[in-house]
Amino acid sequence: MLDLNLDFAFLTPDVISGYIVKGFVFSLQLTLVAMLGGIVLGTLLALMRLSSKPWLVMPAAAYVNTMRSIPLVMVILWFFLLIPLLSGRPLGAEMSAMITFTLFEAAYYSEIMRAGIQSIPKGQVAAGYALGMTYGQTMREVVLPQAFRNMLPVLLTQTIILFQDTSLVYAIGAYDLLKGFEIAGKNFNRPVETYLVAAAIYFVICFSLSMLVKKLQVRIAIIR
Repeated sequence: MLDLNLDFAFLTPDVISGYIVKGFVFSLQLTLVAMLGGIVLGTLLALMRLSSKPWLVMPAAAYVNTMRSIPLVMVILWFFLLIPLLSGRPLGAEMSAMITFTLFEAAYYSEIMRAGIQSIPKGQVAAGYALGMTYGQTMREVVLPQAFRNMLPVLLTQTIILFQDTSLVYAIGAYDLLKGFEIAGKNFNRPVETYLVAAAIYFVICFSLSMLVKKLQVRIAIIR
């Protein structure tokens, strides 16, 4: 019988505060920045794709389809390695990760927002025009608030996936939650234990958030 001889005693409060907390804070910051920036940029891309003007539709569609067709880890590596060559100075792993994740996630949030905007009855848009509203006012005051409410569970689900994907920044050496566990495991010669605890923490966080999203989805359905 295989004996792994697991020992978690080294995970003291000092170890957690010294190695894990720093990585968790960055993972949380990266998630929030990419979520907010991605939703803003994604909404603009969605509006461009829904426009009747080809010169807006084509570049937005090309951007979204390109980003959704490339693995995130490749985008992270390309941005981290190419930008210093083009600009002449490095951005740093953390900053590079935040910009890359924002640009990448915008493509996914764009499709979510496009579906949300299209779910709003066209009669409400016509009613906005009948009241003398411009296109921008109609979108800002009538369509987008309802679209955000309808798509909120899906937006939050995508954010949970985003939090999981933050572990990919190990490829450029950024200090995220997984990196903190990895360094602790190497320093205390307990890699198996640290990876097990890391997996458990990711599971607890993501599963808990998923349950909250389901409850929110039920409440939104009741409001409707």
